[in-house]
Amino acid sequence: MTKKIYALVGPHASGKTMLIKQLIAMGLYYIPTYTTRQPDKIDGDATIFRFVNKLDFFKYDFIIKVTYKGDYYGILKQDVLGALQKYPISLMILDTNGIKQLSRLLKHSLETVYIMCDYVTLVERMLHMGHSNTDIKHHLEYAENNGEFDNWKITTHVIKNITDPQVALRQLLSILDLTTMLPPDKFNLITGANTAASQPNSHS
Repeated sequence: MTKKIYALVGPHASGKTMLIKQLIAMGLYYIPTYTTRQPDKIDGDATIFRFVNKLDFFKYDFIIKVTYKGDYYGILKQDVLGALQKYPISLMILDTNGIKQLSRLLKHSLETVYIMCDYVTLVERMLHMGHSNTDIKHHLEYAENNGEFDNWKITTHVIKNITDPQVALRQLLSILDLTTMLPPDKFNLITGANTAASQPNSHS
């Protein structure tokens, strides 16, 4: 069996971090992203993003490096190679440039999953996350100008994450071929399928 890395791709507030956190809670391995963005400005937590001082960033052996809003983001080569050696399935988050860089290096081991979301839902989620109108405008313009809404064309899979986030999670588990590993009652308990309607949404 070929060991796989599944990279989630999508605009800000599409739900990548939310899905990753749920999969981590289910025991899947996540390859973290290192960033020079200050910890208090990072969406998510230290599980998803690891802070690196800007002076030290280029001392690390990153397999990919990208920039966003003046900050650097990278994924360590040793983390990727270690994941492929140790885990049958690993997860990461990528952007457009990251897809292009990593696809050339991991031709048969990388699969990309685009998290599709409409403008209205993105705006609602960013408001819920506490973003200002200026921030929301910037995120949408950045996504538009950098082709993030068209990335579904270059990914392996596409998932719509518009209404119930648990639907997107179940679709993602199906892509990972993990829908038959648990009895239905335990699967519903872990994914929150029976209580999704009562749970508050959180996205990034």
